[in-house]
Amino acid sequence: MSDDVIDIPSTARLRLDGDALAANWRTLDDMSGFASTGAAIKANAYGLGAVEVFQRLQSIGCRDFYVTNWQEASEIESFTQEGTNVFVLNGPRPEDMPFAMVSPAKPVLNSMEQVRRWQQTRLPCNIMINSGMNRLGIDPASVEQFNWNVLDIDMVMSHLASADEDGPQNTDQLDQFISALKYVSGKRVSLSNSAGIALGQAYHFDCTRPGLSLYGGKPRPELSGAIKQVVFPEAQILQVSMLKRGDKVGYNAKYIAERDHPIATLAMGYADGYLRGFSDKGAFFYGQTRLPVLGRVSMDLIAIDISDAPALKESDWLTAEYDLLIASRQSGLSQYELITGLGNRFARYWI
Repeated sequence: MSDDVIDIPSTARLRLDGDALAANWRTLDDMSGFASTGAAIKANAYGLGAVEVFQRLQSIGCRDFYVTNWQEASEIESFTQEGTNVFVLNGPRPEDMPFAMVSPAKPVLNSMEQVRRWQQTRLPCNIMINSGMNRLGIDPASVEQFNWNVLDIDMVMSHLASADEDGPQNTDQLDQFISALKYVSGKRVSLSNSAGIALGQAYHFDCTRPGLSLYGGKPRPELSGAIKQVVFPEAQILQVSMLKRGDKVGYNAKYIAERDHPIATLAMGYADGYLRGFSDKGAFFYGQTRLPVLGRVSMDLIAIDISDAPALKESDWLTAEYDLLIASRQSGLSQYELITGLGNRFARYWI
């Protein structure tokens, strides 16, 4: 038997637009005003590929990157240039300490237990303040009672819970955060995620931390005309066939043909992250021609109406309608779920 590895092409792939990624970071950097703009590359850069995104953004001037845990930090460590910072948002667990103490990445300390654990190292760190989201972060009462001068703090940060909405929680969190800064100080201060950047200068402080909008998400109307689509799912046609009037398509016969017309079956489904919320609502494009999804999305297959593109044939490729704002309205899923849920069966390639 030969030891040669056979390259089996994927039947579904993600086209990733590197120019759009760079343009989105520059747009968010401009919107951040005098604040420096970092990048959240946690969850494998929202599914796009952390190493590739890290290298691309680092090359155009991004210097602050945010990951979830120390495993994610280790994956980009060898690509980190001098002057680039990596922050670990979940902080150090006891079992993380052997790696964390020798890693160039800096922890974000979220509890007094983590503070006491890290204090013994005398290494740089960051502090997360709970300003009202009540997820991770040190409560205001604890902030007031501790002598923070014993730590080498780079960044004091908090996280906005509802920046994608206009409501009182945004100003409440801003006020809570500003109050906490009377007791704990660092070299820099950070509050805003992608949506927070669009809230204006009062929320920017020294550093902003966009994530979703780097990858094409538009959590607020102010971003809709400025942010470019980065991720384009593509699927190959496995079969073309003709429906007769009255024929049923897919599970539970959710589509019944009212006329004779051709359909194509695509090699993509909810196992890839194109979920059932797109059933009878999503679409694919052949050039500029929009081809609607018919019936239920199944695990590995999707049926589409190709009446407007009758020349399509087996093995042709089509592109999903996947502007994150449009896809969210179609599917009922959040923009975050849509992009992070794109699965490992997709081949990923950058243009």
